[in-house]
Amino acid sequence: MTPASARPDRDAIAAALERVRAAIAAACQEAGRDARAVTLIAVSKTVGPAALEAALDAGHRIFGENRVQEAKAKWPALRARYPDIELHLIGPLQSNKVKEAVGLFDVIHTVDRPRLSAALAAEIARQGRRPRLLIEVNTGGEPQKAGVLPQDADTFIALCRERDRLDPKGLMCLPPLDEPPGPHFALLAKIAARNRLDWLSMGMSADFEVAVAFGATHVRVGTAIFGPRPAAAMQS
Repeated sequence: MTPASARPDRDAIAAALERVRAAIAAACQEAGRDARAVTLIAVSKTVGPAALEAALDAGHRIFGENRVQEAKAKWPALRARYPDIELHLIGPLQSNKVKEAVGLFDVIHTVDRPRLSAALAAEIARQGRRPRLLIEVNTGGEPQKAGVLPQDADTFIALCRERDRLDPKGLMCLPPLDEPPGPHFALLAKIAARNRLDWLSMGMSADFEVAVAFGATHVRVGTAIFGPRPAAAMQS
């Protein structure tokens, strides 16, 4: 997290949010889309409460976190003051964190294996709280990354629906850093379309405008809003 002694530039964060919103609107106009169809998720991994309050005071309410424990440490107090916050988990979810994740997050982007799907179904039934779920697809087939492989996505989506009685809303991907993102975004959109899924979580600070052109409904932007961080958020 940001050290307590660091004082964020509140005006800079507000201005950065406005720039990103304007860029999304311009990309939507270029693609013939309604800008209201694209949700901006401000990725707040390692971002401290003061910077988060600057974004909240600028009117933003939708944030993404990579880790359950970090989110648990900083968001409940802010939610008490800003009850309309919407919190997204965009990092890998361990099965032993499912209980906390279901209780804390409104959207979970990283469902990617049968064991996790089953654990989520059981915990949702126990808590009676239903965060919206997205399935992560490893479009580049990278062994170091989480996500179901593209060729296995249809089978996994069906398992989530039929075995676990879950209702996934869409898909998420994180393209390889050394490849053009467009083909990966196109692949994700194709998988989503044939499985009747509406949400596409794709696009980060460096490529969200490209993602919008390929149909992104949610873009995950951190660095372009909060600036560089000590440990770069892989999904921002």
